[in-house]
Amino acid sequence: MTHVEQASTPQTPPAVADPAPLGLAAFALTTFLLSAKNAAWTDGTDAWLGYALAYGGVVQVLAGMWEFRNRNVFGATAFSSYGGFWIGLGLYVVLVAGKTTPVQEANDLGWILLAFAIFNTYMMFWATQVNQAILAVFVTLEATEIILFIGNFSTSENTIKIGGYIGVLTAICAWYASAAGVINGMMSRPFLAVGKPLFRPLAPGPEPH
Repeated sequence: MTHVEQASTPQTPPAVADPAPLGLAAFALTTFLLSAKNAAWTDGTDAWLGYALAYGGVVQVLAGMWEFRNRNVFGATAFSSYGGFWIGLGLYVVLVAGKTTPVQEANDLGWILLAFAIFNTYMMFWATQVNQAILAVFVTLEATEIILFIGNFSTSENTIKIGGYIGVLTAICAWYASAAGVINGMMSRPFLAVGKPLFRPLAPGPEPH
């Protein structure tokens, strides 16, 4: 008998659902809860905190990891970083904030927000290469972070309230982008518009010889 070995053919990895709508929804809800508190709309305590650790934190980090699987470096970086932001902010409130004075806490939050505003600045520029719905999220988030770090450094309640109002707008933009991603992924054609990239996508450079 002759034994014939067949060459193994590489298997195509299964398609993965787009994790962006999930990541955007997690970001939107947690941003909304914290922004409502900053805007002084709520009469409660810190309803945002648990969601910062679970939904905005863990779920958004998972969305970022799945974006790595989709080879989407922008989505992976954005979701993982802001998932880490929410987890870190939640841990700060739980572990550190109670041991500080109000002025120290405001200063700490100011530096945290300043650091993420720096990160958000270049992500906002690169969002021009994604679509206008995503760009709206990063533009409003940029304004939110800048106003909030100014408000915290100056311990101005009115400035923080303004940051809360714009944070609510940020959440609405993120919810819209999430809703568009969900329904457009279910339909054979786009149902909710997200807009084209603001500028012509950057062309890849020439390959080295």
